[in-house]
Amino acid sequence: MRPLVPPHIETLKPYVPGKPIEETEREYGLTNVIKLASNENPLGPSPKAIEAMRDAMRKVHLYPDASSYPLVRRLAEHLEVKPEELVLGSGSNELIELLIRTFTTPEEEVLLCQGSFPAYRISTQAHGRPFAEVPMKEGHRYDLEAMARAINPRTRMVFIANPDNPTGTTFGRREWEAFLAQVPEHVLVVHDEAYFEFVDWPEYFSAVEYFRKHPNVVALRTFSKIHGLAGIRLGFGVMDARLAGYLQRTRMPFNLTIPAQQGGLAALDDTEHVRRTKELNLEGLRYYEVELPKLGAKLTESRGNFVLADFGRPAGELYELLLRKGIIVRPMAGNGYPTSLRISVGTAEENARCVAALKEVLG
Repeated sequence: MRPLVPPHIETLKPYVPGKPIEETEREYGLTNVIKLASNENPLGPSPKAIEAMRDAMRKVHLYPDASSYPLVRRLAEHLEVKPEELVLGSGSNELIELLIRTFTTPEEEVLLCQGSFPAYRISTQAHGRPFAEVPMKEGHRYDLEAMARAINPRTRMVFIANPDNPTGTTFGRREWEAFLAQVPEHVLVVHDEAYFEFVDWPEYFSAVEYFRKHPNVVALRTFSKIHGLAGIRLGFGVMDARLAGYLQRTRMPFNLTIPAQQGGLAALDDTEHVRRTKELNLEGLRYYEVELPKLGAKLTESRGNFVLADFGRPAGELYELLLRKGIIVRPMAGNGYPTSLRISVGTAEENARCVAALKEVLG
């Protein structure tokens, strides 16, 4: 009998999202559950974005602007690029899919970092593309030198997360430029900088600074994190206009809803919300860096809005114990970190609740 699906789909392990609050409350009979599992903005969306999306709901009987004209031009102004160098997606995940579908063939290979964001591997496998994974170096950091050496004649695309998810580790401009110097111009380098706005480090950079000198470089960003719009799905890519033109051919029409477009416009203008979010995040990171090692956890050097904490015991067991106390975090065994939890930065009260619950279950 002919198989129902090809082998690359049969063996595909789907992405496992963070457990929803409502599901946890229903399963465990709890109230006031907090979620620190998906790197969401604890302040929520910008109030300006909420108002704009509320007004936009009056128009949802109409199809959205397929070109997202106002948002593209506002983003281009914000980033100091040309509108034709931008592609908007339903979250940056859609852009990951589009890049693989548009620029790779089954005969070509995608290069990944082992233990990094699993969506790269899942999307690559889902499209039936072969891939190779390069291990991280000490400290759960990208080994760009090893990745450069791993590029071969079949390599067509490289995915890089910086800051990385789930480790939070970051590399700087010097490593990046040394890497780019070794990448052939026909190999696309996708620099996923979803946590760009959280980074407070002079050596950090954006790939937006590089795509004109290196037309094979693509920068990906999102409105899900610093802007708190994860639920409306809005991301964008910045790249050479020729690359963008091909993605515009392959993306679905009307891929952004009217509320998403209007919410994104308003969020861009709310610089105060961005400032408050970044300030709250830095305070939360410092708090975790002090309190979690007291409980025996080893932390990576995170510059995102989360920490990867290795407690030296099975993460799944610890995750379940925290669930029963109304705290949702993310066990990382499926990413290759069997004794680690990824814990998002919440409000000061949520961070304190999480640490207190950890003290109880570890005690």
